[in-house]
Amino acid sequence: MPRVELLTKKEQLPPAQHHEYDEIMGVLGNVGGPFGLLLYSPGLAEMVCKTGAHIRLESELTMVERELALLSTLREKDASFEWGGHVNTARKAGMREEAIDVMKNDKDPSGLEPDERDVITFTRQLLRKNKVDQTVFDALQSRHGTRWVLEIAATIGQYQYISAVNNAFGMEAREGAESLPPIAR
Repeated sequence: MPRVELLTKKEQLPPAQHHEYDEIMGVLGNVGGPFGLLLYSPGLAEMVCKTGAHIRLESELTMVERELALLSTLREKDASFEWGGHVNTARKAGMREEAIDVMKNDKDPSGLEPDERDVITFTRQLLRKNKVDQTVFDALQSRHGTRWVLEIAATIGQYQYISAVNNAFGMEAREGAESLPPIAR
């Protein structure tokens, strides 16, 4: 249960924020989850939504590549609310169950396909050590190019941000959604 009431209806907002609500509806088709929190700060939800839309719609990343970076981030941040929806999106896009299991249960990724292994490793290094080893960076850059690696990093940053908001305000996995098991760190 969130710590505050989610702002999910236009009537909950002052008229000056109605355009922001409409912008989010236009991109996402609903206002919920973190956007129901971000609307407490006028202008913030709209900017986060636009950034997220750019990452999702204007990126070179395939849906599986994006969800790989995203789910890796959600696992690192223990973000069950977003995990519950995105793991289904990843499966529908064709992500392998082996990769999902490695992320969900914080397992060694060395037995995965090269891109799965390297994106998970890139994410873990960035979020655990605040940097990425040159060999991991170089492997991804040589296979995909600079823009692709930048968009992986931007996806990680976007969902680290969303996870911080959701976790701070007590957003938990939706009823019936797959959630993350606790892991020892």
